[in-house]
Amino acid sequence: MSKLYSSRRGFMAQSAVWAAAFAGVGASGIRSARADRSGELNILCWEGYNSAQVLDPFRSSTGATVKAESLTNDPTMINRLRAGEINVWDLINVNNPWARRVMWPEGLIRAIDRATFEPYFNSMLPAFKPPYKWAMDDAGEVMLGMCQRFGPYSFVVNTDKVSREAAEDQGWNLWNDPANEGKYGVLESDDWNVFNICCIAGFDPFKVHSDDEVAAFGETAKHVFKGAKVVGDIATMNQALVSGEIDFHMTGGTYSASPARADGATNIRGVTPKSGPMEGGKGGISWIEVTSVVNNPDVSPRAEEFLKYVQDAEVAHTVAFAEGTFNPVAQMGNPACFGLFTAEELDAIQWDSLEEEMARSVEYDIVPDYDKLLDLMTAAKREA
Repeated sequence: MSKLYSSRRGFMAQSAVWAAAFAGVGASGIRSARADRSGELNILCWEGYNSAQVLDPFRSSTGATVKAESLTNDPTMINRLRAGEINVWDLINVNNPWARRVMWPEGLIRAIDRATFEPYFNSMLPAFKPPYKWAMDDAGEVMLGMCQRFGPYSFVVNTDKVSREAAEDQGWNLWNDPANEGKYGVLESDDWNVFNICCIAGFDPFKVHSDDEVAAFGETAKHVFKGAKVVGDIATMNQALVSGEIDFHMTGGTYSASPARADGATNIRGVTPKSGPMEGGKGGISWIEVTSVVNNPDVSPRAEEFLKYVQDAEVAHTVAFAEGTFNPVAQMGNPACFGLFTAEELDAIQWDSLEEEMARSVEYDIVPDYDKLLDLMTAAKREA
């Protein structure tokens, strides 16, 4: 398990440098653990939780200095804890399998009080009713974190070029159609790109793969990157879709399409295939974020306060529409929270199809032979 999703060679050495640098930063920066840390809170997270819109009210109400660093890769964040930054961070916000399958077994996070935090799940959307799997350990007894943002994440189309119905029906075979070469983009997101290329090759990402499947993955990766017109970030993908430079892109969904939709480009839409190679014949993949308390020897008492703070109806709405990307939140099961969403905001996050798309999706999980597939994919990108 310790090698799962390890990053490039030399990463651990670089992480040690980061940890040493953080430990040496003075009062103006992120500091390592101290005996009394009630005046500070350090958060390692996906974008949104690092937004001033989310953090400033908490800073004002507690008087604490809150530092938040945003990354876009779960394995990198976890490797930074492994490399010594467990003494730096108080909260870590990553996708659903990591707390249960990796960080808790490795002692990187600590349990939170179930009696205190489980009642919050009763106000969440029905899928999150307690005991919610990804917030708990394997035995279903220890609570490991709190849930908030989630969504389907497969691919995105410009519906003026590819209809939603056609995209849902054709699914991952869009990338296998020679007529589509040069008409699509690839969003830079290594783990999700590995998932998607497995799906395009016709097999489930979340299992150990045969030699034949690994070989097929390598050939499919070459095909996908060779045929990509654009490779880039979310802003680049949305601009290319809106301008008509590309017709669709992977990886994507509510998370990546929402900024364009919020700007009025509602022809940009995340799509979940109706069928695919995953368990139960499902065609899509969804993600759910879990925020956990880091097993910092001198963890800030503000960590659990922050977990409670973001459950508030107004704060949860702010998290959903924090600067960057916009997403559904589990707290929308609370009428006080749901009522804060305007019709335009609901449209931006594709509320109309959210339930059916989540039902068509398996939940983000860990690829057992990820390192091997990632090396093949990286080689294909270089070759392209």
